[in-house]
Amino acid sequence: MTEKVEKPLLVGLQEFGALYGVKPAQASQWITRGALDYEYAVIVSGAPYWLLSFAVEFGPKRPRPKEPNEHVVDEIKASQPGGALVSSIADVPPLVGFQEGAALWDVSQQTLAERVRSLKELPVDYDLSGSKFWLLDTALEQLGPAFKAISRGRDWAADREVVAALRERRYDGPGSVILPRGPAAREASKA
Repeated sequence: MTEKVEKPLLVGLQEFGALYGVKPAQASQWITRGALDYEYAVIVSGAPYWLLSFAVEFGPKRPRPKEPNEHVVDEIKASQPGGALVSSIADVPPLVGFQEGAALWDVSQQTLAERVRSLKELPVDYDLSGSKFWLLDTALEQLGPAFKAISRGRDWAADREVVAALRERRYDGPGSVILPRGPAAREASKA
């Protein structure tokens, strides 16, 4: 069994594209064409985030090999202080985005977003592809108490079942899957 890492280095579609000098939409097309999949990704609030180690190795292994931009690799590492390269998503600790956080504290995503905006000094473990998210332990140890401190009457106790499901990798609530969008969503709704 591999040792768990406190904070693995991750990339979203924006960062993945930047590694290879393409726009996020083009990186998204890699998924559509089957060149890129979610095997080395974790899903947080319905969006994929890949291991940086996988993303760096992706280009050189393509039929038309392309080297990642090392400057972008360095920027990604600098944007995730304390992050480590890992080779397996099994080494990624539980993560909490706005959808998982809403389930964790039994509030709407809007309420959670309002609390996040109201806190001036809020710890953020990840700010990738336009989304903020946290390690579960950060959420429990720092976010919950911070929300409680500015709340009127709500205790912000985390739902134990959601915590257990996230820790045991069996969480299947909001944010646990990527929902189809665009033409794929229209086709799925017809079925």
